[in-house]
Amino acid sequence: MAYEPVLTAHVNEPNSYTLDFYQKNQRGYEGLRKALTQKPNDIIEQVKASGLRGRGGAGFPTGMKWQFVLKDTPKPKYIACNADESEPGTFKDHVLMERNPHLLIEGCAIACYAIGAKIAYIYIRGEFFHVQQILEAEIDKAYKAGYLGKNILGSGFDCDVYMHRGAGAYEAGEETALIESLEGKRAQPRIKPPFPAVEGLYNCPTAVNNVETLCNVPLIVLNGAEWFARLGPDKNGGPKLYCVSGHVKKPGVYEASMNTTLRELIDDYAGGMRGDRKFKAIIPGGSSVPLLLEKDLDTPASFDAIQKAGSLLGSAGLIVMDESVCMVWLAMNLLHFYRHESCGKCTPCREGCDWLYKLLQRIERGEGQEKDLDLLFGVANNIVGKTLCAFGDAAATPVLTTMKLFKHEYEAHVREGRCTLPADWRSARAPVFAGAH
Repeated sequence: MAYEPVLTAHVNEPNSYTLDFYQKNQRGYEGLRKALTQKPNDIIEQVKASGLRGRGGAGFPTGMKWQFVLKDTPKPKYIACNADESEPGTFKDHVLMERNPHLLIEGCAIACYAIGAKIAYIYIRGEFFHVQQILEAEIDKAYKAGYLGKNILGSGFDCDVYMHRGAGAYEAGEETALIESLEGKRAQPRIKPPFPAVEGLYNCPTAVNNVETLCNVPLIVLNGAEWFARLGPDKNGGPKLYCVSGHVKKPGVYEASMNTTLRELIDDYAGGMRGDRKFKAIIPGGSSVPLLLEKDLDTPASFDAIQKAGSLLGSAGLIVMDESVCMVWLAMNLLHFYRHESCGKCTPCREGCDWLYKLLQRIERGEGQEKDLDLLFGVANNIVGKTLCAFGDAAATPVLTTMKLFKHEYEAHVREGRCTLPADWRSARAPVFAGAH
């Protein structure tokens, strides 16, 4: 049976972002109405039973995260929606906020009710200014319709949703750095524990959830946990958005089940390889995860299957590369991004990213030496696992994965003093990933 989109069923229709459209075509706010007739813990149990996993990168079970939020405390609780979306190759949340904002707003309200919060903050990436304007206008409409504010739908439940615009820091995608930025500080990670569920925003219990994650919550409440779980493989249920970019004929955001394979996403959804060149490699979860090869393309694009294949689904940003891509150049280009985006708090990351970038520049220019390959490997491994957050691991991954799978290209650069790919490919070289700048 063909998969029928749920999250993005109407995104290409005129006025899909409006409250009227949402109510007429997507049973808008019926999920919230239904949730308010149940006990908060019942909502958490439904989300747990559905198997919903965080769509921001880590894939942590959402219901379990909500359950961890400290309940027996006089302190207020918060939902922080991570709408920063700054992972290269990732642009799905942007589509949801721009074309289906009320699904997110409703998800925020239900999440607040489930954990006992009265305030949700949507932390949006600074560059998404036009999306922010849409969201703010639709939040106002939700207030006027009685879906936000005091005594929502006569239930006695109060909930406010506020927008907070970030300053364009990649590091703000890490939950504790996001919280720091929400508090008006630099977006730098905190030492854990304590975890946000115990001491998060303003030292109060906080659940940080991704945009796509929260958009799934009204669907679970409306249609049931079993319906949601059936849409995908075991422990990988529900609809999933995939961002396909790079050397494909039809780059874009595609909704599919997590039963769908990487090959199907490339060939059936994105139209196959651009220019009919040969496939070379794919980054399956945004630029911070290891590469996969041709032999891995029949792997289902689920959290567990991609991990078993040796990578991570992450943000589901599929960056597809053809045979024209030099892997040394790829690593250098990505390190330019990570070097720029390091928050600077941890020395291995702050110094190591710059060192890796300069080494890669030297090799790409044809000035590399044999010892530089060992140095690259050593520097990368002295970053991995030695930082407060996962940024260090992400920054080292392009080097470690390309050296593991394509070391012969590095050796050729050193041996020949140049890139050994055909000259016409090098001259036509263009960025293959979205978001890195």
